[in-house]
Amino acid sequence: MPITLVNPSELPAIDVYRQVSIASGSKLVFIAGQVAWDAEGTTVGKGDLAAQVEQCYLNIATALAAAGGSFDDVAKLTVYVVDWTPDQMPTLLEGISRAGAKLGGTPVPPATLLGVAALDVPDHLVEIEATAVLD
Repeated sequence: MPITLVNPSELPAIDVYRQVSIASGSKLVFIAGQVAWDAEGTTVGKGDLAAQVEQCYLNIATALAAAGGSFDDVAKLTVYVVDWTPDQMPTLLEGISRAGAKLGGTPVPPATLLGVAALDVPDHLVEIEATAVLD
C-alpha cells in the first residue's frame, strides 16, 4: 500500500484518526468536497448529521474506486461541518462508523475538522474532501 498511517508516541494519542500519513505512491488523487447527495443528486439524511457523514464517506469511496483506489489510499481528509460544536462529535463518529461497516473497516487517515457557517445547499450539514496516493 502506498499509504502508511502512524501515531508518533511523542504526540497525543488520537483514537479516531492517525496523526501522520506517509505516502510512497506516485499517483495523487484529489477528490472534491463530497456532500450527502445520492447518485441522482438527492440529499440523503436531511437534518441528520450521521446519515450525511455516512453518505459523504460512501461518495468518497465511489470516487476513489473510479480512480482505482480505496480508503486505504487516503492520505488526508478535510471535514467541514455547519455550525460545529464539540458535542456533535459522537454523531459525526457514528456516521463514520456506519460508513466503515459498509466499506469493510473504519477509515482513519489524518483529518482536519472545520466548523463553517454554511455550505452550498442549506440542507447540507457536512462536506468532506480527500487526498489519496496510489501506486
